[in-house]
Amino acid sequence: MKNGLSFDVEDWFQVENLRSAVPREQWESLPLRVEANTRRILALLRASETKATFFFLGWVAARCPQLVKDVDREGHEVASHGYGHDLVYNMTEETFRADLRRSKQLLEDLTGKPVWGYRAPSFSIVSDTMWAIDVLKEEGFAYDSSVFPTSLHDRYGFAERGTLPFRWPNGLMEIPLAVYKIRNLGLPVAGGGYFRLFPYAYFRFLLRRLNARQQRFTFYLHPWELDPGQPRMPVPALYRFRHYVNLHKTEKGLARLLADFAFERIAVAYGVPGTTGV
Repeated sequence: MKNGLSFDVEDWFQVENLRSAVPREQWESLPLRVEANTRRILALLRASETKATFFFLGWVAARCPQLVKDVDREGHEVASHGYGHDLVYNMTEETFRADLRRSKQLLEDLTGKPVWGYRAPSFSIVSDTMWAIDVLKEEGFAYDSSVFPTSLHDRYGFAERGTLPFRWPNGLMEIPLAVYKIRNLGLPVAGGGYFRLFPYAYFRFLLRRLNARQQRFTFYLHPWELDPGQPRMPVPALYRFRHYVNLHKTEKGLARLLADFAFERIAVAYGVPGTTGV
């Protein structure tokens, strides 16, 4: 069984945990590390003969166009992470639509292929931003992968939604992030900071149980999570912990994951209808 593997391609200074220390107007002056880190991921995928989905931030794609082209050339799926890493619940319908269009058009111009998938920064499609689903459909997306059905995070979570793929009323397909349900508790097993915080055995055990149930899972990481040499910023202790914990272990953990499980591009793993050209 092939599971969905994904990477949210953004740089170290663009994450919410560092927003208080790195305002948007400073981005242009900071060193880009995203290209080198993404190429480390590409090397691991090449070695394991694995394909994945890369949700590119448009801001990154505009500055690293060859990286987008190389990801596509190696047979991976190029999808959208929006343009400026603004959280959906901090945007209006109009600004969200403009952000989507800008990112989608840029990525399609670079690859010459349609972009079918979207993932919101910080999984910010939640119960209060359901209007975004209609905008995604209207803008030509075939699927969304922003729903994280857990209640263990203060910034995101959509615990009232199930863990299996489903269709929204407008027909847009939703591919939730991996959660292992124990009654009403949704244990996060999708990756990211949890993958750095919890032991690898936790993930291997629960993800194998999902596959044993004939249930695919969707996993994610960020390129900056493979980069222990990135600058350290003065942020509150909780955010510092979330961002920097165990960065030195991520690359080895990803290699183990690729050896223990089978993965594919999200659109292919889940057979998303209409996603030609992936």
